[in-house]
Order: sequence, then structure tokens, then C-alpha cells
Amino acid sequence: MGKIKVSVIMPTYNCEKFIEQSIRSVLIQKVSLELIIIDDASKDNTFDIVQKFLDHADIFYIKNSVNQGVAAARNQGINRARGEYIAFLDADDWWDDKKLEKQIQKLEKTKQVLCYTARGLYNQDGTFKNKVISVVEDITYKSLLKTNSIACSSVLVRTEVAKKYLMDHDEVHEDYLTWLRILKEYKNACGINEPLLKSRLTDSGKSRNKLKSMKMTYGVYRYIGIGKVMSLGYVLRHLSYGLLRYL
Repeated sequence: MGKIKVSVIMPTYNCEKFIEQSIRSVLIQKVSLELIIIDDASKDNTFDIVQKFLDHADIFYIKNSVNQGVAAARNQGINRARGEYIAFLDADDWWDDKKLEKQIQKLEKTKQVLCYTARGLYNQDGTFKNKVISVVEDITYKSLLKTNSIACSSVLVRTEVAKKYLMDHDEVHEDYLTWLRILKEYKNACGINEPLLKSRLTDSGKSRNKLKSMKMTYGVYRYIGIGKVMSLGYVLRHLSYGLLRYL
């Protein structure tokens, strides 16, 4: 068996309508990879869709008997990963065919540990909203505090770093919390300002309820040790950045 460059971690919960497109976008990547699908106790026909792809030697399917939450599901995949890098892809999103190739080139050039990309926004039915969320090509811990500009499904991170900073606290934005912890140690992450991620805005997405999302963002700041008043200030700044991005 050849060396695996990227381990793709795909948590899923009741995504029978979307997961096939996500899987196919992984299989067309131009790098050696494995795909680890963690089915977090879906109640729909997700397995029937996934089963069509299980003849691929490097696709692995894990079915949880009880729902553990997306952080724990991702961690199951991280702990099993064998690749040099880990990429996250939610089962309702999908990728451009050159996504991983371009990110590997970027990380090897910059010597950084985490790379993210811009993303195109799509309706639940997969139609393009004619909106792209751009990113800067370098981000620091301090600038990431102002707004979470790193979409989880766009991330490629060195495996040893992902294993060091496992995700937790599903009650807040667990991915944002993880990126902050990583950048607090490694200082910078690099971005590619191309919409290599196709981000589907579903009705069940965590960020759809803006009041709830603000409370979760506040929780992130508190978990990393920021005081109540300053955390509130960051939340308000975070909200203003978000309005500028989406309007």
C-alpha cells in the first residue's frame, strides 16, 4: 500500500440527500488519500448511499450506536488517520477537484501547519447563491480572535497537530475553538483565496440561528480564558465582521 498523503475526516448525521456529492468530490482529488466516514447514529438511509462506495480500499465507514456529537465524531476519525495531513469535510459540503493539491503545495511552500480556503455559498438544493466568502492569505491568532474566517470544511492541517488538538465542547463552535488553540501555539495559518470549498447552507446548520451562534462564540472566548467583558466585545466585533461578509 502506497503512502497516504491526506486523511479526509467526514462526520455525518442524517445526510442521505447530500453525502454522495461530498464523497465524489473527495474521490476526484489528485492526491493519495483515505476517506474516514463517521456516521453519528443517523436515522435515515445514509448507509445505503455510503455502501455504494465501500468497495474502494481506502474508504472506511464507522457507525456509532448513539449520537456523540460532531466533535467526538471528528476525533474518532483523527485518531484513526494515517495520512501526513488531515482534511475535514462535512457531509453536506463538497470540494473543487484541485482543493487538496493546492493546499498541500501551499503548506509545503510556507512551512505552516494549517491551510484554509475561500468558499462559495450554496442553497440547500445545491444552487449557487452568487456569493463567495473570501479569505486573507495569512492569519494570526490575534486576527482570528476578531472573526472566525476559517471554515472547517476548508481546513487541511498536519496530522500531528490535529492529534495534539482534538476537538471538544460541541455546545460552542468547536472548530473555531480548535483553530484558536492551534494558532496560539503555531502563530500563523495560510489561506488560499479561491472558493475551493462549496459550502451548503442547510436549515439545520449551527450558524443559522444568529442569536444562538453569538452565544456559542461567546463560549469559545470564555473557554480560551478571555474575561467576560472582553469576550462580549469580541462577540460584537465578530458580529459586525459577519454582517459585512454576508450582506
